[in-house]
Amino acid sequence: MLVSAKEMLEKAKKGHYAVGQFNINNLEWTRSILQTAEELKSPVILGVSEGAGKWMVGYHTVVGMVNGMLKDMSITVPVALHLDHGSYEGALACIEAGFSSIMFDGSHCPIEENIEKTKELVKLTTEKGISIEAEVGSIGGEEDGVVGAGECADPQECKMIADLGVTMLAAGIGNIHGKYPANWKGLSFETLDAIQKLTGDLPLVLHGGTGIPADMIKKAIDLGVSKINVNTECQLSFAEATRKYIEDGKDLQGKGYDPRKLLKPGAEAIKETVKEKMELFGSIGKA
Repeated sequence: MLVSAKEMLEKAKKGHYAVGQFNINNLEWTRSILQTAEELKSPVILGVSEGAGKWMVGYHTVVGMVNGMLKDMSITVPVALHLDHGSYEGALACIEAGFSSIMFDGSHCPIEENIEKTKELVKLTTEKGISIEAEVGSIGGEEDGVVGAGECADPQECKMIADLGVTMLAAGIGNIHGKYPANWKGLSFETLDAIQKLTGDLPLVLHGGTGIPADMIKKAIDLGVSKINVNTECQLSFAEATRKYIEDGKDLQGKGYDPRKLLKPGAEAIKETVKEKMELFGSIGKA
């Protein structure tokens, strides 16, 4: 059964580790992540962007697929199904469809509008026992058409959003969606530390988890990050393994073109990536 992310993140905050959010794009992606979480006894958050939700037909289809897998795969670890970088309308749609967690990304709005819409969604999610993530500042790069310059969040604005009763808070600290450029300046731990001091026990979220050096990840966790998002790295692993399978001509051998065989190397590569991240985040055995 899907659960809110609230309990797993509060435990992570107290235990000084982080729960990984791994974005899903199809059945293979979802199965690989769930298999790995179950094998490693790690809590996990399945992230769904609005674009990926549309690609997978719609939010009701996503909820049905994930709930079916939890039952058929006998998954025992805590699993949250979470809307990633959602609009206000997208958040409402995911609540109606049966998601157990949502994100409202009001970071591109004036802070007054961000507060107003977040406040409305906090009331609704609290009534339904769903966890909610808010965002202040911007994440660099582009995701589903939302482009951010990577501005660091204002710690005072973070406190204003935190005080609304959100479950978790994403704050821009120099992190970027996608691959990090060679001239990336790194995370602003000064900003993260200031936010942590003002928001107390609230779990903080680090977006753009692909490509951040391990020492920075561990320092971020020490400074209150309890949820780390990974998407691009799984996509790169999947693409590389699939490319090798085809370049080696295995799709032309026997029935190598069967999608179950064609997609298997990529699915296995995703499992390896998820395992590496769970080890780094410290969530193994924490289910």
